[in-house]
Amino acid sequence: MKYCIMCGGVYGWSRPRQLAEINGERIVDRTMRLLMEEGILNKDIMICVSPGTQEWFKDYYATVLNVDNDYNPAAGHMDWVNGFMKTDHHVCYLFGDVYYSPDAIHKIIETETSDIAFFASAPPFSENYIKPYAEPFAFKVVDTSHFFASVEMVKDLDRKGQFARIPIAWELWQVIKGTELNRIITNYEVINDYTCDVDYEGDIEKLEKIVKSLQEGSRR
Repeated sequence: MKYCIMCGGVYGWSRPRQLAEINGERIVDRTMRLLMEEGILNKDIMICVSPGTQEWFKDYYATVLNVDNDYNPAAGHMDWVNGFMKTDHHVCYLFGDVYYSPDAIHKIIETETSDIAFFASAPPFSENYIKPYAEPFAFKVVDTSHFFASVEMVKDLDRKGQFARIPIAWELWQVIKGTELNRIITNYEVINDYTCDVDYEGDIEKLEKIVKSLQEGSRR
C-alpha cells in the first residue's frame, strides 16, 4: 500500500500549514516519521501538493507529486476533492495538516479493508482533543474504482447544488456509503485522542501544551 500525505494550498497562512512546527517538528515531517516507525518504507510515502506550492516541498526525501486541478466548481468553492491523486494502487490518503498521535497512525495502518475505510474523530471527544466538532483524518482505499467514481459523483452533485456547503471529506464519505447527504453518521473508524488538524495558529499552542503534558505524565 502507498501512503499519500495530502498537502494543499496556503489558504491564509504565510506558507502551507502542513509545514507549521509543533514542538520543533513540522507536521508533515512528524507524519512521515510515524509512518516509518511503523515500518512503512520511504519509497511507499508520497507528498501530494497543490499547483504553486511545489517549491515549499522541494527538499523532501519522499516523492513529491503535483496534483492537477481539472474541476471548476461554483465561485468560491475550493476543489478539495481533486487533492486525491488518482492511482490504481491500494493507497492511504493522510491529511497533511493533521497532527497524528502514534496510536492513530498505528490504527490506520493496521485496519484492514477490502473496500474503503474512513478515519475521523467522533463525540464524546477525548479530554485532549482541541476542537468542539469532529474532524476527518484519513481514507484507506483498496477499491480505487469505487473511490474515484465517488469523487466524480461528489463533483457532479456539487455542480447541481446538492450539498449544504463546500463538499469535503464528510460529503465524500456520505457518497461512498450511499447515506443521506448533509448528515454525518458515525459509521467510520473512530480515532479519539489528541489527533486533530491544524486550522489556525492558536491550534499549534494548544497541541504543544497537550503533548508536553502527556510527555511529562509518562515520565512520572
